[in-house]
Amino acid sequence: MNDDVAYGQSTLPSGIRSRFIEDVNGLTLHILEAGFDANRPLILLLHGFPELAYSWRKLLLPLADTGYHVVAPDQRGYGRTTGWDGDYDGDLASFRILNLVRDAIGLVFALGHTSVEAVVGHDFGSPVAAWSALLRPDIYRSVTLMSAPFGGPPPLPFDTARNPASDQPVTTIHGDLAALDRPRKHYQRYYTTREADPNMHGASQGVHDFLRAYYHYKSADWKQNRPHPLESWSAPELAKMPTYYVMDLDAGMAETVEPHIPAPEEIASCGWLTEEELSVYSEAFQRNGFQGGLQWYRCGQDPRFQTEAQTYAGRTIDVPACFIGGASDWGVYQRLGALERMESHSCTDYRGTHLVEGAGHWVQQEQPETVVGHLLRFLSDG
Repeated sequence: MNDDVAYGQSTLPSGIRSRFIEDVNGLTLHILEAGFDANRPLILLLHGFPELAYSWRKLLLPLADTGYHVVAPDQRGYGRTTGWDGDYDGDLASFRILNLVRDAIGLVFALGHTSVEAVVGHDFGSPVAAWSALLRPDIYRSVTLMSAPFGGPPPLPFDTARNPASDQPVTTIHGDLAALDRPRKHYQRYYTTREADPNMHGASQGVHDFLRAYYHYKSADWKQNRPHPLESWSAPELAKMPTYYVMDLDAGMAETVEPHIPAPEEIASCGWLTEEELSVYSEAFQRNGFQGGLQWYRCGQDPRFQTEAQTYAGRTIDVPACFIGGASDWGVYQRLGALERMESHSCTDYRGTHLVEGAGHWVQQEQPETVVGHLLRFLSDG
């Protein structure tokens, strides 16, 4: 498949169309949509890493069948969307969170909508959805976050005029992880490195098998995924997470997931991600590489963009909000206290946390019917 043409109907369920929207914040955005009517209320679905708009294929029609115009874009850096700079030394700032929010608003307006009934974000799409609702509650009437809780904007130092901060030695979690008896590193730090994309794009097992192992390892199909809250943000606690989050120090992600490729009979019985469906992902990432998505992680670790985000310190999400995650997803707990802050403070009209049995990190693909049920109940309560 070429990256400059829409998906053919053989790729998509009947009733979902693939098309391009030009001139959206410098991008030509590829979208999937169902319920093609600008007079219907809009639901905007934002994918994460390493995924595509295609990750919402099982939700688009059920949501559209209840009267919504449902749209899922390939976000900046992904899939058939073009106009982004995928060079490691290129335009990193275009991938910062506030520009990703601008991408989403530009798409909404280009489609002829002035409001969004619900913005739904999964994985790294979750902070884009959260910041969208936080910054533009006049546009986004509700927000659903999936797999990655939002603990709020980064804080600014407070009351330091009366109580100056003490000069304590600066230590980093990365040094502590590397100093463990079994030296480790955090995957988000690894994703900022120059070698991450060549490692995954050039995986010895091939991109298709790399993605099969990656998706399997983070799903409920890998039965050792038994997540729980961490007691502290410390190296020994973080090291309790599987190696897809806290990697061995000397391993790339390709080597990390390779031992976890499922057996042929497991692949054949994987109803939530068939080989044909996986090929849509593997062809896209074989064509583009992973750097477009990895730029998001680099921005998240870059002090320049953290400082920019501090402009909104203390601001809350005030539209109705809920969270959906997999009961077997470590992503719910990987950021200490984020889930609790979201439930108690970051969202002032919080409507509930739903952890779905039989789902790991890819909750909307692993258990789509349950996710649709939670979304529709949330929307009907609004």
